[in-house]
Amino acid sequence: MDKKKSIWTIISETRIIHILLSILLGFVVGAFFLVVMGLDVGAAYGRLISSVTSVKGFSYVVVYGIPYIMTGLSVAFSFRTGIFNIGAEGQFVVGAMAAACIGILLPNLPPVVLIPLCFIGSMLAGAIWGIVVGFLKNKWGINEVLSMIMFNWIAFYLSNFIAGIPAIHSDGTAEATKNISANASTLLSKDLISQLGLCPTANWGIFVALVMTVIVWLVIEKTTLGYRLKAVGANKFAAEYGGINVNRSILTALAISGALAGLGGALHLMGMGGRISIFSSQEGFGFAGIVAALIGCSHPFGVFFAGLFYGALTYGGSKLNLVGAPTQLINVIVGTVVLFIAISVVFERLKYVQFKKKPKPAAAQNVKEGTDK
Repeated sequence: MDKKKSIWTIISETRIIHILLSILLGFVVGAFFLVVMGLDVGAAYGRLISSVTSVKGFSYVVVYGIPYIMTGLSVAFSFRTGIFNIGAEGQFVVGAMAAACIGILLPNLPPVVLIPLCFIGSMLAGAIWGIVVGFLKNKWGINEVLSMIMFNWIAFYLSNFIAGIPAIHSDGTAEATKNISANASTLLSKDLISQLGLCPTANWGIFVALVMTVIVWLVIEKTTLGYRLKAVGANKFAAEYGGINVNRSILTALAISGALAGLGGALHLMGMGGRISIFSSQEGFGFAGIVAALIGCSHPFGVFFAGLFYGALTYGGSKLNLVGAPTQLINVIVGTVVLFIAISVVFERLKYVQFKKKPKPAAAQNVKEGTDK
C-alpha cells in the first residue's frame, strides 16, 4: 500500500506552490526594504492593492498586461521547444513598427480590413526576425542567445530609422511617428468607456491575447506539430533519430515565437500608444515576457494570468509614490520573485527531508529488553 505523501513531498512536486512561495518571498523582501527606509508597509501595500481593484484600476491592469501576455507567450512557446528566446524585445519592436507603417500608409482602408492587415504585418515581421536567427543557428551554428541580443539592438535602431522617414515621421515637432489611422485603432468607444468607468486606453486587445493563449495551448498540447517541437526541445538527438527534422522544427518554433511577440507590439501600439516614439533606450517588454513565462511555468494559461499579474504590479507600482514609497520597489519585488523561481530547485529537494525519530541502536535495544525481563 502506498504511503501518504508528506507535506514536504507535495511542496517539492507541485510547481505552482514554488511560484506562490516565490511571489510571497518577493513581497516579504519588498516589505523588508520598506521597513529599512522607515516607510509604512501596510500603507504601501494597501495602496498597491487598492489601485488595481477598482473598475478603472483593473482596466489599466488589463491594458498594461496585454504586451506582457503576448511576449510571455512568445518566450514560453520557445521554452517548451527547447529554445531560449531572449529576442522577444526585438520581435516586439519590429512588429509594432510594421503595424505602424501599415496604419499610417493605408489610412483609408475600413477597420475590418486595416486591423487584420496590421496584425498580419506585425506577425510576419516578428516571424522573419525569429527565422533569421534560426537560420544563423542551423547554417553556421551561431548561438541563438547571442544572435537575439544583437538583433534586439538592430530592431531598436531600425525602428528609430524608420520613424525618421518623412512619410512616417510626425508632421509636428514630436520625435515620433505619425498617429496611426483611427481605422487601425482597437480602442473601445468613448461612450462605452464612460459608461463602464474604464480607463481612457481600454481596448479589446485582451480578447486577441486570450484567443492566442488558447491557440498556443492547442498547438503545443493537441497537435502533431506541438509534439514534434516538444520532442526536439526534450532531446534533439533522440528527435532526429526518430525522424523529426530538427532544423525545420527550430525555424518553425522561432517563427511562431517571433510572430507572437510581433503581434504583441501591434496590440500595444493600436490599443494604447497610437504612435511610436524614437527610442532612447529599450522598453523592456520582451524581457518582461521572460518574467511572465517563468511565473506562468511556461504554460499558456499560466502566462496569461502572469501577464495580468505583472500588469498589476506595473500599474500599482506607479501609484506607490502617493504614499511616499519609491516606485522602484516593484523592480525589487519582481527581481526577487525571479531569483527564487530560478533557485526553486531548493524546493524540489524538500522531498528528501525526513523528520522521523532515529531508531535506537541494536545493542541499546537488547539491554532494554533484558532489563524489562
